[in-house]
Amino acid sequence: MNTTTPARVVVVTGAGTGIGRAAARAFARQGATVLAVGRRAEPLRETAEGHPGIHPHVADITAEGAAEEIVRTAVAGHGRLDVLVNNAGISRGGPLGTLDRSVITPLLETNLVAPVLLTQAALPSLKESRGVVVNVTTTIGQRGWPANSVYPATKSALETLTRCWAVELAPDGVRVVAVAPGPIETPIADHTGLSPERLQALRAWQLAHVPLGRIGRPEEVAWAITSLAAPDASFLTGTVLPVDGGALVA
Repeated sequence: MNTTTPARVVVVTGAGTGIGRAAARAFARQGATVLAVGRRAEPLRETAEGHPGIHPHVADITAEGAAEEIVRTAVAGHGRLDVLVNNAGISRGGPLGTLDRSVITPLLETNLVAPVLLTQAALPSLKESRGVVVNVTTTIGQRGWPANSVYPATKSALETLTRCWAVELAPDGVRVVAVAPGPIETPIADHTGLSPERLQALRAWQLAHVPLGRIGRPEEVAWAITSLAAPDASFLTGTVLPVDGGALVA
């Protein structure tokens, strides 16, 4: 009789760079099969390089039907779905009075609507595997950040969804958790639309508020993601784990 435990199948969005890349590789090192989802083929190829368990999948998670197509690809190609990591996110800033729909709508679509639709599409498979949803939020959402209100608002909403889904899906054996990074060395800040001078000032401000005195690494967040998703964490649900060098409690 074959008693070998099948490899877990994991979907990671925003897997082309930063936290998503680090998480995809961390799961692959643990023996999981990873569907690495992102908008651009080349960064996904780089994520998968040297990791045969990582399978790049180009998709825009905000596109109509993308959620169903991503889940269908994972299940059809690998037989199951055990972990969904809603990591993809964008950041756009600006003080109140300068915001318009061109800024607000992409933030809502990417950071909030897409994770809802993707989790919903994955739900039948996650119920079958008694799987895990890991949402990637931010500790910024738990503090005030002038001139960048909409981004943390979307992530705060995702934390609320984490707690609501944890209670709703517990009877089905599906766990829902979140990791809330603080300042992490990722390319997301490069796409905020801020000038180099403002980006430098932002980094200095973040660094001044981190008790451990440094910016975090994507691999440190990936450790938290894989740990919360691990079978050994089976009694954890609704948890939001800050990975921020102590910034939240300072």
